[in-house]
Amino acid sequence: MINAVLVGCGAMSKHWLDAVRQIDGLAIVGLVDLDADRARARAREYDLTDVVIGTSLDAVLDQTRPDVVFDVVVPAARREVALSAFAHHCHLLTEKPLADSPENARAIVEAARRAGRIHAVVQNRRYVANVRRIRRFLSSGAIGAATSIHADFFVAPHFGGFREEMAHVLLLDMAIHTFDAARYMVNGEPAGVYCQEWEPASSWYRQGSSASAVFDLGGGKVFTYAGSWCAAGFRTSWESTWRIVAERGSLVWDGNDELKAEVVLPGREGLFDRTEPIAVPPLDPVDRVGGHLGIIQDFMRAIETGTEPETCGADNIKSLAMVFGAIESAETGRRVVISTQDGQ
Repeated sequence: MINAVLVGCGAMSKHWLDAVRQIDGLAIVGLVDLDADRARARAREYDLTDVVIGTSLDAVLDQTRPDVVFDVVVPAARREVALSAFAHHCHLLTEKPLADSPENARAIVEAARRAGRIHAVVQNRRYVANVRRIRRFLSSGAIGAATSIHADFFVAPHFGGFREEMAHVLLLDMAIHTFDAARYMVNGEPAGVYCQEWEPASSWYRQGSSASAVFDLGGGKVFTYAGSWCAAGFRTSWESTWRIVAERGSLVWDGNDELKAEVVLPGREGLFDRTEPIAVPPLDPVDRVGGHLGIIQDFMRAIETGTEPETCGADNIKSLAMVFGAIESAETGRRVVISTQDGQ
């Protein structure tokens, strides 16, 4: 049995606790929140009758001595939670983003390394079935190496609350899902970015609801991102819509169920290369899916086997570096170099 303390009992904690319910061998032994009543309410909702509840993570960890900390706090509190978890010899699985700044991200990853603990991030879009299928299809070489990756994200949610007051709201709170998926699909190593943000006249956000970015993903691969959180009408999927151009064909995905590809044939028809549809194979039995459930299961397997989880902090910091690189570019109006050696 692996025992866990969950810290941060807001709305997102429900996704975690729903997943935990489905996993044998995992028990929540503590709930921590600055609002103890909220933690108690969550305990009642999930019938966690024997859990320790508190407002101090250190105190609850001292009392419960768990194997794992599940971090579902706001990004500004990530570093404090991580250092507390590692000081108590706990492994750590954290909500995205890994941290609220490049400095804090590096500090957390280094603290995990020094403590010898497993640290991973809930980059749950990577566990979407079609993201797995695209990665496997491109890796097969069926249409050659990817040369350009294009993602469009146009959704207009009226969240209310803190998001509408955030700076860089789209890049900080949402775009990492798309950035990480792009990096994963084509096995990219981010090297540079140019980004522009703007606020349309119709926006209900304070700053940064719309952005366009061009990333160098190394090896001749370019990734373009166009996004808005105030584009009403013709809503895209939350997973974005995608076009991936490769050496011998292209793939398109609507972000839902429609995934198709075409491969180039010998010869031309007038000005254009001949193409024909090519099947994108279904999931392989070894492909891991399931959002929060899949990631938590992966994390537990890593603890049990001593292997490194796919979304470990040392790797995920590269996706986070894409976010902070885009923000720096938007603020300075210049292209920003992204170093994958230290995640900045």
